[in-house]
Amino acid sequence: MPAALRRPPSRGVEWEFEKLTIARDFSRNVVTKMLVERAEHGGWELDRVRVSPDGTRRVVLRRKIIRARLTLT
Repeated sequence: MPAALRRPPSRGVEWEFEKLTIARDFSRNVVTKMLVERAEHGGWELDRVRVSPDGTRRVVLRRKIIRARLTLT
């Protein structure tokens, strides 16, 4: 199951990270479709991909955390 992480703010932007481990059994096309689906519907973008010698993919996705600000007028 993916775990969402948070990094401290840097230069005014705060990111939320999600780590995925994808088994070598999935083809490149299936992985691409899965990541595109997450990008389109979840607002995630690809941060990094690491392919292990055994073929397992470790993927890190990120998205901006948008804070709602109270506006008084």
